[in-house]
Amino acid sequence: MAAQAVATKGNLIKARKSLGLAQNGFELMDRKRNILIREMMSQVEKVKILREQITSAYQTGYYLLQQANMSSGMITAITEHIKVDDSIKLTYRSVMGVEVPNIIYHQPDSVEVPYGLEGTSSRIDEAYIQFQKVKQITLVLAEVDNSIYRLANAISKTQKRANALKNVVIPRYQSSIKEMTESLEEKEREEFSRMKVIKAQKEN
Repeated sequence: MAAQAVATKGNLIKARKSLGLAQNGFELMDRKRNILIREMMSQVEKVKILREQITSAYQTGYYLLQQANMSSGMITAITEHIKVDDSIKLTYRSVMGVEVPNIIYHQPDSVEVPYGLEGTSSRIDEAYIQFQKVKQITLVLAEVDNSIYRLANAISKTQKRANALKNVVIPRYQSSIKEMTESLEEKEREEFSRMKVIKAQKEN
């Protein structure tokens, strides 16, 4: 309802109802924003730990890979026997209406090397097992990173909507209600005065 709405009791009731809805909307937006922020901050804490883990895992993995290549020189031939992992599934979960990724990956109890043992060394096995760990951390990191990105976008949009309600919509309705209330009260005073004059004229 515009601030220039005609001052009638019907419009005043509508404005008060709209104000109530806007205030409820702001409270919901603010609550949603706070929940999303808490969720995002928990993910940020995770990502700090994961980045440290993946840096360490990559360093160890590349060191073992270099050692394995030095000892056998067969890394390229061996990698041709490693199959693409198609067991990774991507689903989503909802956080206050925000879809965040949930990567499902079957982690076996023990890692089996997908190549023959002839002509290989324990360093190759160690490097392969280490890069399996790298893959697992990478999957979790990708999930958390994307979750943070989606949550941050949702927080920004929610904040803008909450600000619009708080700084524009709610004050506009409050101003409109104030103007209409004052106008109706003035009309009532004028009507009361007019009725007093009419009554006095009749008595005379």
